[in-house]
Amino acid sequence: MRIFDAHFHIIDYDYEIHENNGYWPPQYDVEQYRSATSDLEIAGGAVVSGSFQGFDQDYLIDALEQLGPRFAGVTQLPMSTSDEEIIRLDKQGVRALCFNVKRGGSESLKNLEYFAQRVYDLVGWHSELYIDSQQLPDISRVIHRLPAISIDHLGLSKEGLPHLLDAVDHGVRVKATGFSRVNLDVAKAMQQIYETNPDALMFGTDLPSTRAPHPFSVEDIHLIEDTFDAQACEKIFWENAHEWYRMGR
Repeated sequence: MRIFDAHFHIIDYDYEIHENNGYWPPQYDVEQYRSATSDLEIAGGAVVSGSFQGFDQDYLIDALEQLGPRFAGVTQLPMSTSDEEIIRLDKQGVRALCFNVKRGGSESLKNLEYFAQRVYDLVGWHSELYIDSQQLPDISRVIHRLPAISIDHLGLSKEGLPHLLDAVDHGVRVKATGFSRVNLDVAKAMQQIYETNPDALMFGTDLPSTRAPHPFSVEDIHLIEDTFDAQACEKIFWENAHEWYRMGR
């Protein structure tokens, strides 16, 4: 089955890397990613900027140039970024703005509504939140007003799952990624999300699984295949994310 890998990282020490809460990520360049996924039918994907990359855009543009036009970028930007810079990044393949609430390194969540609406109006980007779903009630009214939001790693927590499902019911998308990061029943949570909105779930490898207790393995794919029928798998592995990142535009 073809896969749109909706969430992975490229970490290249030829570019600036920042320590984050005492953590230095491993080197993980494009060739390492290709090698790690050589047995998978990766037909596109999204490179996501990590907390340790701050607002650096050079590494991301280089990675996108190497990966080719089937791949999109998810970047972190300060709110002071000019329209001209956002348009430039869009032309180079960036398709989303990341708010890293859990780890930092991105623009503050207090600027979510203004900045997420601004990049959507300007270039059609959605915004992605790395956030524990227990925090969603604090921003639910904002999320309901925004046109395009996704949440990483199934929202991370069992306690926050009802809030995540409410967000999904209001159009928010969810990345089925980083299964070892979460403290919930992954299969059950995915079923509930899919039942709420079959367009919401988007699979990603989360490679190289920085700080995760266990790295991605093909068993993560098998879990989805064992949980859903073929039609649902096609949506989760390909259709939902390919459309969300506007790769056919």
